[in-house]
Amino acid sequence: MELRFAEVALNKETTVIFTVGKDLKLSPLAAELDKQSDGALARAIKGADFKGEKGKLLSVIPGASVKQERIVLLGVGEQKDLEKDTDIEALGGKVVTYLNRVRADKAALVLETGLGGVTAGRAAALIANGALLASYSFDKYFTKRKDEDKPTLENLTVRLDGHKDAKNEYEPLAAVSEGVFIARDLVSEPPNELNPETYAEFCKNLKKLGLKIEVLGEKEMQKLGMGALLGVGQGSASESQLVVLQWSGGSKSDTPIAFVGKGVTFDTGGISIKPAQGMEDMKYDMGGSAAVVGLLSALAKRKANVNAVGVIGLVENMPDGNAQRPSDIVKSMSGQTIEVLNTDAEGRLVLADALWYTQDRFKPKFMVNLATLTGAIVVALADQYAGLFSNDDELSERLSKAGEVSGERVWRFPLGKEYDKMIDSTIADMKNIGDGRGAGSITAAQFLQRFVNEVPWAHLDIAGMAWDKKGRDITPKGAVGFGVRLLNRLVHDYYEKH
Repeated sequence: MELRFAEVALNKETTVIFTVGKDLKLSPLAAELDKQSDGALARAIKGADFKGEKGKLLSVIPGASVKQERIVLLGVGEQKDLEKDTDIEALGGKVVTYLNRVRADKAALVLETGLGGVTAGRAAALIANGALLASYSFDKYFTKRKDEDKPTLENLTVRLDGHKDAKNEYEPLAAVSEGVFIARDLVSEPPNELNPETYAEFCKNLKKLGLKIEVLGEKEMQKLGMGALLGVGQGSASESQLVVLQWSGGSKSDTPIAFVGKGVTFDTGGISIKPAQGMEDMKYDMGGSAAVVGLLSALAKRKANVNAVGVIGLVENMPDGNAQRPSDIVKSMSGQTIEVLNTDAEGRLVLADALWYTQDRFKPKFMVNLATLTGAIVVALADQYAGLFSNDDELSERLSKAGEVSGERVWRFPLGKEYDKMIDSTIADMKNIGDGRGAGSITAAQFLQRFVNEVPWAHLDIAGMAWDKKGRDITPKGAVGFGVRLLNRLVHDYYEKH
């Protein structure tokens, strides 16, 4: 779908969309079309009991007196209904979904006023960004597809006075959305195509964005003593990888900020094998790493004035004759030993070495890691929030605020000595699962905290957020790309020089 901005006019678009508030007052151009069509819009509003509620759509066929085939009224409610940027973006998502449903190919959305307390230019940029996010589809593996299953919308033009200002507002938003698309693509890939080695090759191609990319193979990680990460992947035919992405957009003297992602390209559970039902979902067990790659790509695309590091541990957890066994003891890069009681609690082993490596090499201002880590967090929060665990109150507060603004919300959980004791082992420094069934997400976070070396740190458990089986306004069914918008907002609002 092509998105563009242009002046207010009625051009060749077969479908034109106007915003209408709860006062049901038509914009000047919409009122002109209503007059030309002998009151077709007013009659439709009355007949459909349309009240202009936010996100509601009313389609009108105006008749032969008007050259447009369809006029659509988009309800925007009252100003209080559009207080957040995400509220306005959702309007764009609803428009794209609707236009594809009615098989429209070329459409224009005419914006003759601001929305929700922001200017028309800002509102237009947000609507366009919501439309862009909603237009995503992963269709590279289709060889045959019915026409009715294909999206039809080819062009969406947002028309307003000052359209050049809207375009300038839109470009940094679109850069972040392109990072979201990278994350969605990675999560959507099947595991026979995306394994640790092919994933690393994909990352190498991001050099074209201005990122510096390094890839460590198993020999390099063995020299560093990454026994925790390497143990997870030892049953796979694909070699485990550690990928480092660096964006240097700040001053050379600026301390970098760091993001670490779990990249289990497929998780069978290993010897502690998962049930067959639902195992196909485990291709998205690399959602945390995809968010890191998408974020670094977004920062590069919008030329963010910050130094940022992304580190992703890439492994495949498979149950062959060389696979890690329950009761194995591995030695991490930190020197701490881990009793592996459950090989399906593998993500924390990957992150243990990735976190230690990141803090040891880069001495970052803070670290945030993302991981589809525990089913327990889904039990607690479903698909509404990611779990947040942290050793730093300021970082936690900033993440929470960034989550509210970006629409990718987080909810903080406790950490404490009582939970920490639950992962003490009788024959090693720690074990990789807690005692009993309680506090599974918390004990996983306590495990990770042992590898951050007192650096300000936050762990985001995104197990319920990486994949959406229903779809929402700006997120089609499938991979979400959760974390890119959240962390970009964190960087933009608190750590970037403006």
